[in-house]
Amino acid sequence: MRGGGMKRGVRVVVVVVVLSVVWLQLALPQLPHELPGAGAGADSLEPDPSIRGLHNSPMQILMQQLTGSSDASSPAPLTQSQIWEVWERLEDDFSADTIFNLELYGPVLHSTLVIVVQVHNRLEYLRHLIVSLAEVRNIDSALLIFSHDYYDENINKLIMTIDFCRVMQVFYPHTLQLHPVGYPGHTEGDCPRDTNTKIAHDLNCRGNPDLYGHYREPRYTQTKNHWWWKANKVFESVLGPVNHTGLVLFLEEDHYVSEDLLHMLALLSTALPYACPHCSLLTLGNYIKNYNWPADAKKVEISPWLSSKHNMGFAFNRSTWLRIQACGSGFCTHDDYNWDWSLQHISNTCLKSRLYTMVLRAPRVFHIGECGVHHKKKDCSSKLVLNKVYRTLQTARRALFPLKLIIMHAPTKKIKKHKGNGGWGDHRDQELCKSFMLSTGLYSPFVLEPLPPPTSLPPSQELAGLAIDAIPLLNQTNVT
Repeated sequence: MRGGGMKRGVRVVVVVVVLSVVWLQLALPQLPHELPGAGAGADSLEPDPSIRGLHNSPMQILMQQLTGSSDASSPAPLTQSQIWEVWERLEDDFSADTIFNLELYGPVLHSTLVIVVQVHNRLEYLRHLIVSLAEVRNIDSALLIFSHDYYDENINKLIMTIDFCRVMQVFYPHTLQLHPVGYPGHTEGDCPRDTNTKIAHDLNCRGNPDLYGHYREPRYTQTKNHWWWKANKVFESVLGPVNHTGLVLFLEEDHYVSEDLLHMLALLSTALPYACPHCSLLTLGNYIKNYNWPADAKKVEISPWLSSKHNMGFAFNRSTWLRIQACGSGFCTHDDYNWDWSLQHISNTCLKSRLYTMVLRAPRVFHIGECGVHHKKKDCSSKLVLNKVYRTLQTARRALFPLKLIIMHAPTKKIKKHKGNGGWGDHRDQELCKSFMLSTGLYSPFVLEPLPPPTSLPPSQELAGLAIDAIPLLNQTNVT
């Protein structure tokens, strides 16, 4: 273990023991001898001791910070004053790209493993992901980057308690939260989703219909633009200056990982030049419902990369990124609001050679999200899914950390041409997406920055604000 010595080793052992006890309390179902309500605390937003800062604030302070936080599934919209306050914070910190815990783990090198987590507002899921990451062997060698499209102090404070590796936070600035009125949020004069194109022409409303004749729905467009911004931000702005050539692993807030995650990634990376020199991605998660985890723990399949199967926990390096980025226009104009299907599209139509992947048969990345953009349920608790994942990993404990891999080739199937799921016909979204290949900065010519609350402005600035409001957006496209 790095930077440790005997004291560091003892401290980590203590944390792991505490983590195991707390995890049992959080993940296991209520035992028969427990009184009703005894396990109620498991669904609260109290942080787990495993993610408490060993060198940072006491547990009691963090608990006070998170007590009473609202349900992230239905957050209240920000007022204009709150939007301006958040925007000012982003202005102060946006260009810093501060990496924390460098004093503990040293600088980021060209070969450092980078883990990027896309975060929205689901604190409970994120908390479980962080707990699982804390248990990963050799996690102290990685850089962990959280990319947000929702500003939440509870989430920020939670992340800042991490001290088991280097940590960084980046914030996608063109969010619906900060732009509820005006693009990329809802803009007055936009065509309603189901407007007939002839009626839209007569109304002279704004927008471009997708493949299925539907007009823009802001809530479905943010995720794809965030993913593309994040990839450009990480590879170019964050890792470009250090000439990074190592792997970048992509996760999401509702994932959960096994403790041999990095061990398996290292095995795959070592095997790739010999087992699959034409593979450019390594995939650690899958959606297989029936598998024998102990028997499949060593098995790896070689397959074309398919968005519906291989979009969870996949990694690639800068050389692969440059190939993908070169097809950025195709990614940004493909009429599909899903980033993974858009990546599939350029793999099939733009890249000189299709994306291939080595994928683990027994996953080391699990999806625990019960609710999100595509799924809404009455009970969004992660408890049942976590129970299943926990039992799976406990049953297969002896199969973790294999010393070798068994390489298999997936059956060859003809890849059908995918039309696109729509939701991405509006030219404003396409142009904003393409602009990220030039800049991932705070400001964009396609998005008006938030304005200060009127009461906080001197009269002269109030007039200036009105003048800015009167200027039409550069990217507004009327129906023709």
